Parts: sequence; C-alpha cells; structure tokens
Amino acid sequence: MPLVVLVGPMGVGKSTVGQLLAERLGVAYRDTDDDIVAAQGRTIAEIFVDEGEAAFRAIEKQAVHTALASHDGVLALGGGAILDEDTRALLAGHRVVYLSMDVEEAVKRTGLNTARPLLAVNPRKQWRELMEARRHLYEEIATAVVPTDGRTPEDVTRAALDALELKEA
Repeated sequence: MPLVVLVGPMGVGKSTVGQLLAERLGVAYRDTDDDIVAAQGRTIAEIFVDEGEAAFRAIEKQAVHTALASHDGVLALGGGAILDEDTRALLAGHRVVYLSMDVEEAVKRTGLNTARPLLAVNPRKQWRELMEARRHLYEEIATAVVPTDGRTPEDVTRAALDALELKEA
C-alpha cells in the first residue's frame, strides 16, 4: 500500500512534489503515467490519438490498480485517474493528497499547450471545464488538500508532510 498517493490536475506538480516527498520520506517514487508510457511504448498523447480517451482510461485504470496493490512509496496518479469509480473506491483508506491550483496558475505552469491532449482547443476554457467536472472527485477522495498556487515545490512538499502528519526519514 502506498505511503502517500498524489492526485490533482495536469501540470499541478504531482511528479515534482512526489519525487521530493519520496526523498524526504526515504521511500521510492512511482508515477502511473510513466508506467503506462513504459508498458505501451508510446506517449499518452499518442494513445489518445491512436485509440481514444476510453481506451486510454481502461489502460490507466489497470495501471493505477496495479500500482496501488504493489507500490509502498509515494505514488502519483494521472490527472483523470479519479474519474473511474472503482479507482476512487480503491483509494478509500489511502493517504491521498489533492494538489490544487487555479486556472491562472495552470497557465503559468503549463502554458496550457497542445502537448496536453485534453486541452488542444481553447485550453483555458477546457481546463476550467475539466476542473468543474473533477474538483469534487479530487475532494471526495482526499485526505488532505494542499494548494500549490504561488508556492515552490519545497513549500508544497512541506505542507503535504504537515497535512498528513508525516515525519521525514
């Protein structure tokens, strides 16, 4: 069972904060998006283009379920992993940190560019719509919510440790 699971929108810093948390806690770091890319031999954007979102979500669901069952460090999930009801049910009982940010922070961090398949047309509008559809799901499964707006990765990492009352290794 993972020590900590990170969720949140694309570009929020799950990978960066996850790696810092893992270092501070003396555990391994794992990202289900990386697992998917390694297993599929292609990028997530390529999977979306080649097979569509539904096929990607099925692959993602399996990757998340495998990681939840086998990883005992810090685990970062893709932004849409929480859309699956079974995945949300599996996350109950885990320490889940929802890293949040507003649209202006998302623009600063990612530029909301087209490398994100779900944001290819009118990125600001699409990001807002994604968050309207997902925010309540992130909050539903979160043990702690850590805002990232205007904070360094180190500040966010410290806030996550404090919120979960975890001590550094």
